[in-house]
Amino acid sequence: MRTRSPEIVLQELIEGNQRYVAGQLLHPRQTPEYRRALRDHQSPIACVLGCADSRVPPEILFDQGLGDLFVVRVAGNVVDDVVIGSLEYAVLHLQTPLLMVLGHTGCGAVRAAMEAMAMGKEGEGHLKRIVEAIRPAIIESQPELNDRLERAIHMNIRRSVRELLSRGLAFSSLVQEGQLKIVGAWYDLESGRVEVLEEIA
Repeated sequence: MRTRSPEIVLQELIEGNQRYVAGQLLHPRQTPEYRRALRDHQSPIACVLGCADSRVPPEILFDQGLGDLFVVRVAGNVVDDVVIGSLEYAVLHLQTPLLMVLGHTGCGAVRAAMEAMAMGKEGEGHLKRIVEAIRPAIIESQPELNDRLERAIHMNIRRSVRELLSRGLAFSSLVQEGQLKIVGAWYDLESGRVEVLEEIA
């Protein structure tokens, strides 16, 4: 049984990000003693599907400590069976009440997918799998010239949220019961601020 509400956990992450933006990090739960206490168990408060971009580490952006976040990172924060299975483990077995899809400004994966589509290419090597995963978001966003990358990134976040909601085992029912919240969020590389997009689930 989940002991914390999704709303409280989301607020905790927002407050941690505010500390990060202000340069007032607490670096909680990172002592050797705490590390040893986690040896035989973990109880993360949230799981985050984030981009593999080296500038977007969720534990730092939200000023969290060891064992606080269950993080899955993949270029473009795209969803596949392995990603879903990993998040199902966190939600169903570790009882995390919050699942966040975290995208960011200037996402290179989305940009690369847009460039590949513009040239009529699929992407090199296994990169074509990322292009394939992001392509529907680019098409759905119908990006205009002046903000096409940002619109595509936002749509890619929303599509990942919708896909998790529809494909994750029991995710939809847990959301309906109020035991799970799935949100999309947007990290600004310049300001360091995380903005929660309108809550989709």
